[in-house]
Amino acid sequence: MALVEIRNVYKSFKREAQTVDVYSGLSMDFEEGSYTALMGPSGSGKSTLLNLIAGLDKPTSGTVRVEGSEVSSMTSAQLAPWRARTIGFVFQSYNLLPVLTAHQNVELPLLLTNLGKKERAERTEIALGVVGLADRMDHFPRQLSGGQEQRVAIARAIVADPTLILLDEPTGQLDSKSSEEVLELLRRLNDEFHKTIMIVTHDAKAADRAKAVLHLEKGVLLERSQLSGAGVAT
Repeated sequence: MALVEIRNVYKSFKREAQTVDVYSGLSMDFEEGSYTALMGPSGSGKSTLLNLIAGLDKPTSGTVRVEGSEVSSMTSAQLAPWRARTIGFVFQSYNLLPVLTAHQNVELPLLLTNLGKKERAERTEIALGVVGLADRMDHFPRQLSGGQEQRVAIARAIVADPTLILLDEPTGQLDSKSSEEVLELLRRLNDEFHKTIMIVTHDAKAADRAKAVLHLEKGVLLERSQLSGAGVAT
C-alpha cells in the first residue's frame, strides 16, 4: 500500500460567479521514503495538492488517504491531532511567530501532544541540531537570515517526527547559498532519516535534488521524470 493514495479527485473553486476546475479525476500514489518535486506553471494545482494531502483543504469529490487514513473525510476535530503526528508542513512564507524564539517556534507542534516539558525541550533541541541551528535557538526570527528562518521552519516541521514532510516553494525566497543549504538538508532528511518528502517548486535546481519530478498543468499530470528509487505511480 502506498503512503499517499489519491483516487479520482475532483476539485473546484468558486470565483465570483465562475467555477474554476483544478482537478478532474486526478489519481496518483506516493510511496513511503520517496522524495518528489511537483512542478508546473502557477495555477496548475501544485499547492492545492499539498493542501489536500495535509487536510488543509478537501476535494470536491474523490478520496485522499495517508497511511490508510482517509484524510478527505475527517472532521476538523479529527484532523488537528492527526496532522500533528503525521504531517510536517513548511510554508513559503516560513510562518514563524516573530515574538517567539527559534526554540519556541519549533516547539509549537509538540504543545498538541502529551509530551512533558523536558521531553519537548529535548526534541526541540534535536530538531534544531539536525538543521544546524543549535547555536541559534534563543534568537528571534528578526535576528536570523532568510535561510536560517527556513531551516527553523523545517525544524518545526520535523520536531514531532512526522510521516510526511510537505514543502511549498522551500527555496522561493532564498539566495543561492541558502537554497543550496536547504536542499542539502532535505536530501539528508530523505537519505539518512528516511523521511517521505514532497516539494512544490519552480526551481529546476530544487527539482533536480528530488528523486522524482511530476509536472502538473491545469490539474493534469503531463509527464513523469523518475530517477532511481523514486516510488511514484499513477
